[in-house]
Formats: sequence, structure tokens, C-alpha cells
Amino acid sequence: MKSLKIKRPYLYILPAFLFISLFVGYGLFRAVIESLSDSRSVFIHYISLFKSEEVYDSLKSSLYVTVTSTLFSLLIGLGITRFLFRFFKSVKWKYIVWIPMIIPHFVAAYLVFILFSQTGLVSTILYYFNDIGLPIPLVNDQGYIGVILTYIWKEVPFVILMLLPIYQQIDQRYEDVVRTLGGNRWQVWKTVELPWVGPVLLEVGLIIFAFVIAAYEVPALLGVTYPKMFSVLVYEWFYEGNWENRPLAQALMIVLTVVMIASSLIVINISKRWQKQWRKEKVK
Repeated sequence: MKSLKIKRPYLYILPAFLFISLFVGYGLFRAVIESLSDSRSVFIHYISLFKSEEVYDSLKSSLYVTVTSTLFSLLIGLGITRFLFRFFKSVKWKYIVWIPMIIPHFVAAYLVFILFSQTGLVSTILYYFNDIGLPIPLVNDQGYIGVILTYIWKEVPFVILMLLPIYQQIDQRYEDVVRTLGGNRWQVWKTVELPWVGPVLLEVGLIIFAFVIAAYEVPALLGVTYPKMFSVLVYEWFYEGNWENRPLAQALMIVLTVVMIASSLIVINISKRWQKQWRKEKVK
């Protein structure tokens, strides 16, 4: 009976697992086959990727946008949750913060384009008052500022959504104890909040990182023609007229998938060890 209770959660997720294995697994299988299908050499497309200057430039842009968007989203979301979680006990405050989650990423990118392009609303208002407009381009710029802004204001509510239950579970008496012993804000964060929030931050950061580096619509609308982010580069290689680049697109997708799976396993392992160690110290 005990073994049946242990297996029951796995039975609940079995339909979803089978669905994902069938469709996603088949797509990955076909991508692997196509990326290796060449009469000259089995791994020639992967070798071509590592020799391509365009891929390296795309890697730099993708990591820059992804890491910047992820870090700012985590920091801003953590700050808002940390200082305002008591207000979020009211449903109306939650709705206000989570409104951006309702908006699709493509619509969010288009709103940023309307507001911050060189002929957008903000630039027009600034030009009306000072005849200058925006001092630097924020959309379709080499710095990918518009892309980063879009991801930040879309992902911050997600960070708050994930962190809010954690902060509401923390016993505030721990903070009172640290304060009574002369602890400052940093010591409160380190000893009371970090053991609870740290593992969740790692996992949320991984989710945002994986989403941003693989998302297409935002960099396609607000990015530049060179260097492209991975998602735009793969899309163009796959759908352009030159079919010789299709195996390259498949190879790049496989490399990204392998890297993200490996990163997920590492982050989840670190998170579990962190939680396990904290539980042991709490028992002591």
C-alpha cells in the first residue's frame, strides 16, 4: 500500500509525460537524424557550427540578452516581492502586478516598439518639448535594449508569482530574532530569507533563461539583422530558400537542447542539495 502511494504522483504525470515524449521526442529524433544526414561526414554540420563566425557572434548576443534579462528580472522581482509581499495578501494588488502576464510576448514587443522606437510615442513627446527626441535608439539597436526591456517587464510578474508563496510561508519571528540580536538587513536576508528563496531563485532563473534564449518573436521584431539571436538565426536557416542550411539549423537546436538539459540537471541538483542542507541545519 505504501509503494502504491509513492507511485501515485508518477501515475498522475504519466499522460503528460507520454504526450511530451511522443511529440517533442519525435521532433528531437527527426532533428538529430537530419543534423547527422550528410554523405561527407556524420558530424560535419556540428563542425561547421563551431567554425562559423556568425554563430559565435550570435552566441555573444544571445548570452548577453538572456543573462541580462534574467538577472534584472530576478533582482527586480525579488525586490518587489521582498518589500511588498504583505500588500500582496490583498487580491487586488496581485491582479495589478500580474496584468503583464496576460499580454502575449509578441504584443508586449509591439507595445515597446510603439513607445520607444525613434518615431514612437516617447520620442515624439520628447521631441515636442526639447526638439531632440530619444538620445539613443532603444529599438532595433545593437544593444538589444528594447528586447531586454520587453523581457524584463514580462518576466518580473512571473518571478513575483513564484516567490510570493515562499515569502508568505517564512515565519517573521525569525527576522525579529535576528533584529533583536543586532542583525542588519543583510544578515536578515542571509540567515532568514536566502535559505528559503535561494533554491527557488535558481529554478526560476533557469526557466527564464531557457525561455529567453529560445524565444523568437521578441528579437525578431525588436532585434537587429546582425548579430542575430539564436532563435532568429535558426528560424532563418530553416525557412530560407537555401535548404543546405536546414541541417545546420537542426544541429544548432540540438546543441541548445543538450546544453539546456545539462544545465537543468545541474541547477536542480544544486537546488535539492541546498534545500537538504538547510533542512539538516534547521533540525540541528
